[in-house]
Amino acid sequence: MADIFEIFGELSYFGIFLVLIGVNASPILMPPSWIVLTSFYLLDPTLNVVVLAMVGATGATIGRFVLKKISGLFRKFVSEEQKSNLDIIGDYLNKKKYGYVIASFLFGATPLPSNFLFISYGLMRAKSIGIYIGFWFGRTISYIVMIYFGNAALKPFLEIFEDRLTGILLIDAVGIGVLIFFASINWTLLITQRKLKFVRPRVWRL
Repeated sequence: MADIFEIFGELSYFGIFLVLIGVNASPILMPPSWIVLTSFYLLDPTLNVVVLAMVGATGATIGRFVLKKISGLFRKFVSEEQKSNLDIIGDYLNKKKYGYVIASFLFGATPLPSNFLFISYGLMRAKSIGIYIGFWFGRTISYIVMIYFGNAALKPFLEIFEDRLTGILLIDAVGIGVLIFFASINWTLLITQRKLKFVRPRVWRL
């Protein structure tokens, strides 16, 4: 991992931009992008924090765009019931003026795993530009905060997850758990009647 930081770090902002695209285009088994970005800054403190955050957010947004496109190819494997559920969410967000912007901003500005958000976007074939605008601004803000507090935020995290693979797998497990939770909600009933009901999520047609 250190070699990767050194190799791409030599390319300055462009190298960091490429790494962030790759990290965010992958659905699983990647460290949180704020850790990657903060590590680059700790390696080279001469980097401008705001510029670094904007470059990182741009790379992250492009990476998530790629992930969303790839995820859309798997819609044919989704059960009809779950397609209908996803389409209900999409229609609801489309009717809200800033629906996609707010949803993407919240995931971008918080530690919530965003990979499964964009997988869901891909499966529901969401096409709003607000997806990327909200995510970019959210990521820029969160990256600036995390970079400024890099030492305080990064070191304890790595101490807790001394084995990096264990930490990455735990984060992915949380993301999968969030996806299953949202897939278990009967969105048709929640949106139309304001009633919360859970159903067994049958995502894949077998």
